[in-house]
Amino acid sequence: MNLTKVCAFSPFRSNLVQKPTSKTTINLSMLEVLLLKCQNFNHFEQIFSQMISTALIKDTYAASRILKFSTDSPFVHVSYSRKTFDYIENPNGFICNTMMRAYLQLNQPQNAIFLYKSMLENNACIDNYTFPLLFQACAIRLSEPEGQEFHDHVVKKGYGSDVYVKNTLINMYAVCENMVDARKVFDGSPVLDSVSWNSILAGYVQVGNVDEAKVIFDKMPIKNVIASNSMIVLLGRSGRMSEARRLFDEMMEKDVVSWTALISCYEQRGMYSQALDLFMQMCVNGISIDEVVTVSVLSACAHSLVVQTGESVHGMVIRVGFESYVNLQNALIHMYSTCGNVMAAQRLFDMSSHLDQISWNSMISGYLKCGSLEKARELFDSMPEKDIVSWTTMISGYAQHDHFLETLALFQEMLHEDNRPDEATLVSVLSACTHLSALDQGKWIHAYIRKKGLKVNIILGTTLVDMYMKCGCVENALEVFHGMEEKGVSSWNALILGLAMNGQVERSLNMFQEMKECGATPNEVTFVAVLGACRHMGLVDEGRAYFDAMTRYYNVEPNIKHYGCMVDLLARAGLLEEALTLIGSMPIAPDVATWGALIGACRIHGNSEMGERVGRKLLELHPDHDGFHVLLSNIFASKGNWDSVLDIREAMERQGVVKVPGCSMIEANGAVHEFFAGDKSHPQINEIENMLAEMEKRLKIMGYAPGIDEVLLDIDEEEKESTLFRHSEKLAIAYGLISIAPPTPIRIIKNLRICSDCHAAVKLISKAFDREIVVRDRHRFHHFKDGSCSCMEFW
Repeated sequence: MNLTKVCAFSPFRSNLVQKPTSKTTINLSMLEVLLLKCQNFNHFEQIFSQMISTALIKDTYAASRILKFSTDSPFVHVSYSRKTFDYIENPNGFICNTMMRAYLQLNQPQNAIFLYKSMLENNACIDNYTFPLLFQACAIRLSEPEGQEFHDHVVKKGYGSDVYVKNTLINMYAVCENMVDARKVFDGSPVLDSVSWNSILAGYVQVGNVDEAKVIFDKMPIKNVIASNSMIVLLGRSGRMSEARRLFDEMMEKDVVSWTALISCYEQRGMYSQALDLFMQMCVNGISIDEVVTVSVLSACAHSLVVQTGESVHGMVIRVGFESYVNLQNALIHMYSTCGNVMAAQRLFDMSSHLDQISWNSMISGYLKCGSLEKARELFDSMPEKDIVSWTTMISGYAQHDHFLETLALFQEMLHEDNRPDEATLVSVLSACTHLSALDQGKWIHAYIRKKGLKVNIILGTTLVDMYMKCGCVENALEVFHGMEEKGVSSWNALILGLAMNGQVERSLNMFQEMKECGATPNEVTFVAVLGACRHMGLVDEGRAYFDAMTRYYNVEPNIKHYGCMVDLLARAGLLEEALTLIGSMPIAPDVATWGALIGACRIHGNSEMGERVGRKLLELHPDHDGFHVLLSNIFASKGNWDSVLDIREAMERQGVVKVPGCSMIEANGAVHEFFAGDKSHPQINEIENMLAEMEKRLKIMGYAPGIDEVLLDIDEEEKESTLFRHSEKLAIAYGLISIAPPTPIRIIKNLRICSDCHAAVKLISKAFDREIVVRDRHRFHHFKDGSCSCMEFW
């Protein structure tokens, strides 16, 4: 039939089509043939125009056929289908439902609801197939109020007993998480089929109500695979893995979803070996793998660091033929990079033609885990687009590898580009501030958190407490702690340890008691903090009691850090033999810090014989450790045994052992400055030198005499005095005096223990210049004010 003379479609019904110049007859049988041959929109438009011109559109069946074809055809836009619908006079229920179904298939539920409301206004035919479509639309929109309104319509129209209507109504309430009404509909249904049972069960699964889900599942007349799979997911998500596995094993029939559900649950619960074992069993049973289960298995391989298994799974992916899937490529990149094979990850990355944000972020994370910070930054800078994960990954990578200045610089860049940091970003940046003692920047971040109304959860709150404590701001830390809605054991630990480090030992131990009263259970970190508090004030008896209580009352086995605290506590108190005996009784090998505490105490208490004996033994065991060389050298120097000092230094040179130089950092005007002993590289060195001279002048007036015994070198006394006054902390304090206006405290962080000469000098400096000075050394805080120190001479 020749339809070339029909005219184009118009958006207005009055001139939707122009009448053709010659009228061609079309009937129902011809319409079926034409629709069967229709392959494009132009052809369809011709058919529709011909139906209008011949008035065939007035035939209800013909109208329903053209509309159904329109909504099913990929080349006819839904807007044209709607215009087709609008041209039909007195559409019946099937026609209206067809149009509503088309809207739902295109994820336009609001248009389906609008159409229903217009149907009500025009008294169009509504049947039992209309309401299931409406309830589907409400479920998609999560619009429970509209669903309740249509529920009333169901009752009024008399479709309340229709099982299809009931099932979609149950599903709508369940999707909207209103399980009370969903259950009412379910319990009130005269007829229940498998869809009814699956719908109510799916609702309880969605809201995580295990008990009610088990009740429904147990009552099901037929427990089909879909229901069993849903229960496996719910039980796994709720941590009831043994029940999930038992249900899986009892299933008479399993599909790929059954296997995938349990494997994914194992992986999500951190039970990686079980996930891999079940996957192997799945393969042995000949079950075809899919993308979902493969991603879970590759994640388990990454967490278990079993790259060989990951490679085998990679081979399976290639054989099955879905290696080009983006999610799988990302999982493979993550697996290889996490397992240390970053080159394999890079090859996949380079070969992929479908890279997304996850691909880039996974590759950057892989390089960071392997310590290749430069390569990670190169990838980061070349990203076509960065998301919050990209920024957080790079910033966290810098922080984890102790590149704290780069951490802060990249964070500033992130803010400059209007990216809003999340909790993980802020935790990493606050960690950098803590290590650099960058209090001003830490306070700025805290103010940013408050300004943006970010929730201070346990992790972020604990990090803030730790930052303030390690910057010597005890009251700020307490304010954050008491303002936290929820506190974890880590929060209490940070507070107890921080108070002890800042010399508030009694307050620290009181907080330990309060922690127990609040129902928080102390862990091994808590006891490190508590024993550390005893160590800072020489509370030997209390320390022994807490050490004993660990195992007796709290079932916490002492680890190397607990033993180290006890050895340090005993040795500092002069109980050197008891400390040595404790080391000998340890069930684990003592570490460097434990031996170092004993040797250091030998020097302080003048027991050079024990110090020399232990020191020589340690040099045999750890010939490359700089600290033992230095401690033993110091013991020899304190006795004036310069020949032995020279022997040790020559041994250090032969073995390539380098002493860690003393380094002090200070934050001033938003920037962190670093000083080494004898440093002359600072751009303001002339001003610093003048201030050092002024410091020396004022201290000598106050009766200060340099403790030249601290200079363990065979040089004359005048040179020793000069050397002492160029220790890194004195240089940092001099810079603080010229850069930080009072009454702001001068805050110093030092990588080594402050020497007794510097300690005595800083006390006098605080009085001579009327300044508060806070020094954080390797062991603790020293708050200097008015000529005294918070440590009370015990450090």
